[in-house]
Amino acid sequence: MAKSKIRLMLADDHVVVRSGLRMLLDVRPDIEIVGEAESGREAVEKAKTLRPDVILMDIQMPDMNGIEATQRLKEVAPDTAVLALTMHEDDHYFFEMLHAGAAGYLPKRAAPDELLEAIRTVSQGEVFLYPSLATRLVRDYLKRAESGDQPLVQDDLTPRELEVLTLIAEGMTNPEIADELVISVKTVDRHRENIMRKLNMHSRIDLVKYAIKMGLIELDDD
Repeated sequence: MAKSKIRLMLADDHVVVRSGLRMLLDVRPDIEIVGEAESGREAVEKAKTLRPDVILMDIQMPDMNGIEATQRLKEVAPDTAVLALTMHEDDHYFFEMLHAGAAGYLPKRAAPDELLEAIRTVSQGEVFLYPSLATRLVRDYLKRAESGDQPLVQDDLTPRELEVLTLIAEGMTNPEIADELVISVKTVDRHRENIMRKLNMHSRIDLVKYAIKMGLIELDDD
């Protein structure tokens, strides 16, 4: 049975940008562009019926910006992953999009291969963070930890749970983690549920942030 394609929507108010993305992505055998939107509001409305796996979301758009649109999408289409693709790389937009529920953040200067990797990563329920931007999460969380805003609860996790958390944060899928640790996928699921319960977290991006803060994974500066 052939693997289903990644259903992708493009949300950007510039026709030239959408056309360029379509030319780049239409030829990929594992990606199907199911729709386009030129505003955040249009993206939300179309997502209700099209149910794309991933939406490439610009931030600055008319009618409703990408941040608000991402927040709305998490309510009306929670299974759709939002990947921010934007010219903005400053901290304000970066953290606002992550807080809104985006599964990834990529600058428009990124290479085509990086865009493809990001789309495929978030479509699998994983988190994609561009290296130079991910480093900002390190700085932000270290600052919060030093100020006492982020309580350290690593001691509550078992050694195996720490292993699973580290591999999740490194971007591995559940089957890959199962292979790495020689355990079943169901066991990985159970460990992940226990980790989220113990840390009072609700998403993969929360786990990645925590792993970065605790120094469980290292990110290189760009």
